[in-house]
Amino acid sequence: MKKKSISVIGAGSWGTALSILLANNGYKVNLWVYEKILCDKIIKTRENNLFLPGFDLSKDIYPTNSLNEAIGTNEIILLVIPTKFVRSISNQLAPLLGLNSLVINAGKGIEIKSLLTIRQILEETLPNTCKLASLSGPTFALEIAQGMPSAIVAASDSEKTALLMQSIFSCDHLKVFISDDPIGVEIGGALKNIIAITTGIADGLKAGNNARAAIITRGLVEMIRIGTALGAKAETFSGLTGLGDMVLTCTGELSRNRQLGLRIGNGEKINEIMKDIKTSVEGFLTVKSAYELKNKFNIQASIIHETYKVLYESKSPHEALESLMNVRINSEFEGIKGS
Repeated sequence: MKKKSISVIGAGSWGTALSILLANNGYKVNLWVYEKILCDKIIKTRENNLFLPGFDLSKDIYPTNSLNEAIGTNEIILLVIPTKFVRSISNQLAPLLGLNSLVINAGKGIEIKSLLTIRQILEETLPNTCKLASLSGPTFALEIAQGMPSAIVAASDSEKTALLMQSIFSCDHLKVFISDDPIGVEIGGALKNIIAITTGIADGLKAGNNARAAIITRGLVEMIRIGTALGAKAETFSGLTGLGDMVLTCTGELSRNRQLGLRIGNGEKINEIMKDIKTSVEGFLTVKSAYELKNKFNIQASIIHETYKVLYESKSPHEALESLMNVRINSEFEGIKGS
């Protein structure tokens, strides 16, 4: 029996890890690799030594530098690319897709100029016959590739689509839950990266465990405020793609966003850090979008505000922490719908 084929667009650590999982689940995977030199090397060595070294790629994973080849006649497309490239690549994908294509976003971010989530960008750029969905949750690529126990959320406006995704990605080490709130799932996945940077900064300053817990908890409140203003359900943020992803990214040593914050808190200069980092740190760009969103909706979001000031206006981490301690708020849940 011929194996069903899935296209994975993006061969970073997450795209590669999901390709490994899908191949293990019995799918043929067309893996689009942006960098031709890397693509050629993966084909030759059967390893993505740049983004996810140490894993032999199955013969069912077919790397290609051609978007046309990657899509072929496949009807299921998984996008795993940095937010800043989504619009451009989506425009290139549009004429290659079939009428019944299912396009699943597994990236996390908010476009800076438009303030749109990745799903909303896809709605603008892809044919309106395409089905759209989102995949997000507290998952490090390395642990997914290693087959460690994990949980993730498949989100779609259509329960049928969400259940299809559940059947595609579920395996003995990945539990897939479904959600009907794709906007909430995407907002949670994007904003938690900012709070991870903040937590890293505080840890770099040796502010203590109490400060870390406070930042995570208050960061969740800010996430809910912005998310509900954009039409998300408040309860989504208490789940895997909100609190769950926040805890992982704010405390896990594999978190690139947390590592960025740690280095800032330890006194390194942001420009030098960013030159040194080879992989995408989505929170660094997403904080710009979140800062504009909080201003647009007049939302109290002091953590996002101060993190933006540190990253883009050269405010010292010590001054930012002091400012956070001096914010005047009357109620813990002030500004949250239903509180």
